[in-house]
Amino acid sequence: MSKVRADGRAVDQLRDLKIELGVQKWAEGSAIISIGNTVVICSASIEERVPPHLRGKGTGWVTAEYSMLPRATSTRSDREAVRGKLGGRTHEIQRLIGRALRQSVDLTKLGERSILIDCDVLVADGGTRCASITGGWIALALAMRAKKLEAHLVRNVAAVSVGIVDGQAVLDLPYEEDSRADVDLNVVATDAGHYVELQGTAEQDPFHRTALDEMLKLADAGIADLIKFQRDTLAGA
Repeated sequence: MSKVRADGRAVDQLRDLKIELGVQKWAEGSAIISIGNTVVICSASIEERVPPHLRGKGTGWVTAEYSMLPRATSTRSDREAVRGKLGGRTHEIQRLIGRALRQSVDLTKLGERSILIDCDVLVADGGTRCASITGGWIALALAMRAKKLEAHLVRNVAAVSVGIVDGQAVLDLPYEEDSRADVDLNVVATDAGHYVELQGTAEQDPFHRTALDEMLKLADAGIADLIKFQRDTLAGA
């Protein structure tokens, strides 16, 4: 664990975490989360209705939308609205965020309400989906508190990236590492240490179970730190 990375961090160290709450006047809950140079604005809106397939069933719903602003990256990308459809990556990420954050809420006690999480990337430098989940949970918790629904928030959920870079397992990859990683793994987990989702890919050679165990050990510790950050943020709000 002694190796120092290009940005000066140890292999088991998260990037710097910052949060600003209440950044959108009309949203029930909102925050700008910064994880290193990656910056995402997250908002949570609560509506007194559910999708058609849930009407009359007495249960609630949590869903998410994700987007990246044109100059979130080093070169400009067209807005997907201009292209006329969501890209496959966007669709995949927003479904992941929705699945992850549904694990935070007792939907059976929420009533026929929907909580919509919007995550918009202002600056992308690796880990945008993980930042969206971690920050989206904070916006969700603030919204539920504002509507006196906090009793139905049953667990914390956070996410972090891990990978194998230059033969070494590392935590919380910026773009410089992510773009050349041998293995890229996104981990979503709860405050009880239970996994919600694992998304892993061998970018070069296949990886062994021992490498996976090493990455998960880093991820577990990183998520514990992120959940402490979530709790400290709410306690101070």
